[in-house]
Amino acid sequence: MMKIQSYELFQVPPRWLFLKIETDEGITGWGEPIVEGRAETVKACVHELMEYLIGKDPMRIEDHWSMMYRSGFYRGGPILMSAISGIDQALWDIKGKFYNAPVYQLLGGACRDTMRVYAWIGGDRPAEVAAEALKITAAGFSAVKMNGTEELQYIDSYDKIDAAVARIAAVRDACGPSLGIGIDFHGRVHKPMAKILAKELEPFRPMFIEEPVLPENNEALKELSKHTSIPIATGERMFSRWDFKQLLSDGVVDIIQPDLSHAGGITECKKIASMAEAYDVALAPHCPLGPIALAACLQVDATAHNAFIQEQSLGIHYNQTGDLLDYLTDPTVFEYKEGHVTIPQGPGLGIEINEEHVRKMAEVGHNWRNPVWRHKDGSIAEW
Repeated sequence: MMKIQSYELFQVPPRWLFLKIETDEGITGWGEPIVEGRAETVKACVHELMEYLIGKDPMRIEDHWSMMYRSGFYRGGPILMSAISGIDQALWDIKGKFYNAPVYQLLGGACRDTMRVYAWIGGDRPAEVAAEALKITAAGFSAVKMNGTEELQYIDSYDKIDAAVARIAAVRDACGPSLGIGIDFHGRVHKPMAKILAKELEPFRPMFIEEPVLPENNEALKELSKHTSIPIATGERMFSRWDFKQLLSDGVVDIIQPDLSHAGGITECKKIASMAEAYDVALAPHCPLGPIALAACLQVDATAHNAFIQEQSLGIHYNQTGDLLDYLTDPTVFEYKEGHVTIPQGPGLGIEINEEHVRKMAEVGHNWRNPVWRHKDGSIAEW
């Protein structure tokens, strides 16, 4: 019986944490357990969980997942679930390499050959979006995502609404009617302003509005969904099938966006995707992260009938000290053509990590934190 022998963690720029699990048969697996801005905290959690796994059979993924989740009296939440996610990804990588098959084959096989992807434009405080959107479409993408607004108070000025609408209008005017435009409210918008913004944006036919309210205020989606015909997306800050249960049964979401580095990895996100399919809800996994997380997403996308588009981080505004392809031996695995990427065909997650570069960049490390924003009155603003 193959056994888990050891593991290593690598904190690498721009803001990522990589996990390598090694077996006594020489097969290694890679995962990406990270909460953006809390790398050290997740690292500590991975250490605690891996105590249970040393010496165990890496093939018993479902059992290991249940043990990591259920044996803790306190469970769920971003830190614990992100640690589980990265470990789960690495175990699937090992299993795929053992059977010399991509993970999607072990999940029942693919239902698609390629996956549509979108690119980010505009940065944290969106600006120059039309010019950036033109560059992205020239590169072959058929969809973009952008932050809709800067920070907003519970009740704020219509000037900010007008500015947000003008930015989306500029992208639509520049790129024409067929470009998919995802508008991320980023949880910055509270319910009173979200209703106004959703209504004002309707003429521009967005692909979706994302996190129109904070996930802890998901009950507000009942009212908001009655105010707009724009598809509503949310879920990047929801961490298990139990978090998604109420959202789906309430019928107030059109697109769910679990993150495979936050919501329990491949094992859990495959189940969340199937739950959503039963409610006629689309899947668009959240992934502003590194290559391991993206590879994991694509393995699930390949098997999920309701997956319609995939986030990816190439050129995203966070990636200033390292980018998506830097850590891969063969970056062509994520070659985008006509706004799509081919599902990776290699064994396991389908990517080969450049371990030498990982080790070199881990010496550089990072201490990434999201910015702290304040309103003019000095109160903390949602970032």
